[in-house]
Amino acid sequence: MEHARLSHVHLYVGDACQAAYYYAGAFGFRPVAESPSGRSTHTVLLAQGHIRLMLTSATDAADPVARYVAAHGDGVADIAIAVPDVAQTFRTAVANGAEPVMEPASRTGAGGTVLSAAVRGFGDVMHTLIEEGAPLPHPDLIPVGEGHPTPPDGELLRDIDHFAVCVPVGELDKTVSRYQQMFGFEEIFSEFIEVGQQAMQSKVVSDPASGITLTILEPDATHDPGQIDAFLQSHGGAGVQHVAFGTGDIREGVRRLGGQGVEFLKTPAAYYDLVEDRVGELGAELPDLRARGILADRDEWGLLLQIFTRSPYARRTLFLELIERRGARTFGSGNIKGLYEAVEREQNREGATDAG
Repeated sequence: MEHARLSHVHLYVGDACQAAYYYAGAFGFRPVAESPSGRSTHTVLLAQGHIRLMLTSATDAADPVARYVAAHGDGVADIAIAVPDVAQTFRTAVANGAEPVMEPASRTGAGGTVLSAAVRGFGDVMHTLIEEGAPLPHPDLIPVGEGHPTPPDGELLRDIDHFAVCVPVGELDKTVSRYQQMFGFEEIFSEFIEVGQQAMQSKVVSDPASGITLTILEPDATHDPGQIDAFLQSHGGAGVQHVAFGTGDIREGVRRLGGQGVEFLKTPAAYYDLVEDRVGELGAELPDLRARGILADRDEWGLLLQIFTRSPYARRTLFLELIERRGARTFGSGNIKGLYEAVEREQNREGATDAG
């Protein structure tokens, strides 16, 4: 999509104020706009780096936002794309097989006029197409003023590196093909991942112009159920499993966000016993990575550091990732096997201790 870019990520949530408080306090996002009070839906727009998160909740159970939350829990409902020509992009996508959700139209509210349209992506997730240059992504939003300046130690999160998407068995190739056809995405990576009795197929599609990247995961039905199956069951179908935030300093990120209440997944100590055998020498960084639970992977282009948060939601569906790229272009699949083997080594050690 020439001259397109990621506009914002729209989460439908049970309580927009509560969610905004969490993302602002724990992750350092700044409120930049909000919808007027006294309505059946409430929206808060947050920003950090090149990331914009829009959070919407509804009090009317019949509202599409409330229905989404009832079906899936809090989660990503819309990956919105800013484009130079909304009508043309919409027509091209629909002509290439996209399912229309909202015809192109100018909508006016308290915050002004916004030209937009929407098509369906995967599951109940859609893509709103917004006219490039619109000051705010929704006509009901009103700027909240200058009361939330950039923190003195700088913004930690820079951009959205990728979205991890889980789809049911048989939907992977169809989803990849849909994005290639309706938006011209390119398939840039494919891998079959097998760990123990579980397995999954992964394909990555990306748009070079906008930088939007989807890592799409499908469980392998010939193996035992695993984390992808668990997500699909808990979420109620296809959806965004996690959003990866890019950062230039993941060690500082874990330190700062951990101190602000973000809970990261624990990494078994045994993981670090063999990590340098897999990724090469990490030198003086290794003790710090070990202390903070940061994972390391390497591909032919360079090193990747990553860590995942524990999901704060009741259904344990959506979670977040911090990722620092030092040339690496892939997505850390080596860590899946590394973690699995580390857990096995930990269990073997505990078994030997118990036997002693």
